[in-house]
Amino acid sequence: MNSIRPEVTGRAAYSVAEVMIQTGLGRDSIYRAIKSKQLVAHKMGRRTIILATDVQRYLESLPTMDGGETA
Repeated sequence: MNSIRPEVTGRAAYSVAEVMIQTGLGRDSIYRAIKSKQLVAHKMGRRTIILATDVQRYLESLPTMDGGETA
C-alpha cells in the first residue's frame, strides 16, 4: 500500500477518491468515518478534501487485529 504521509507523497490534501485509492477503503467507509467525526474532512466549494495528516491519524487510531487500541 502506498503511504499517505505528506512527507512521502508531497501532497497536503486528498479528495475522497484519492483517499480510497491510497487506503483501500470504500467510499461508504470514508464518509461513515467523516460523519462519526473519526476522520476530519474539509469543504472547498462542493469538493470534500481530507488532509494527509488527518488520514494518517485516522488510520493509526484504528484498533489492531488483536482488538487493542493503538493510540
